[in-house]
Amino acid sequence: MAKKHAKQLPLKLRTGRKTDVRAQFAALCWRVKNDQVQVCLITSRTRGRWIIPKGWPMHKQTPANAAATEAYEEAGVRGEAVDFCLGVYSYHKPQKVGNAPIVTMVYPVHVTHVHSKWPEKKQRRRKWLSPAKAAKKLTEPELKRIVANFKPHKIIR
Repeated sequence: MAKKHAKQLPLKLRTGRKTDVRAQFAALCWRVKNDQVQVCLITSRTRGRWIIPKGWPMHKQTPANAAATEAYEEAGVRGEAVDFCLGVYSYHKPQKVGNAPIVTMVYPVHVTHVHSKWPEKKQRRRKWLSPAKAAKKLTEPELKRIVANFKPHKIIR
């Protein structure tokens, strides 16, 4: 049986140095179509790799709500964000000098509306896949595992 979790509060941000380990919040956007769970992948702007929407913390937003904002801006989807972290993955983001270490927390967003126009439409592609097929297109091992093991019925609401 699933355990209850504490409701997340909006963040109060302070400035940090670029060499610090930084946090991002990602959206695992999902829907059910023809009785099958699908997750949404998008391409990165620079290299065209398949990723999930993610971005930096936002002042006075919960991590889940920040992830939902990124889902709209990057993938053109809106829905219900759940304050439950599905997992964490890490990667190195290329910078002008070296790489910045990033730790990314993944939050589920149950998609209720798919837009035909959105802010980053001209910079990215969007694709809906089963969790298993989506996981195979991803690079980061921890993210592959989070997506491959995703079961919407196990999300606490």
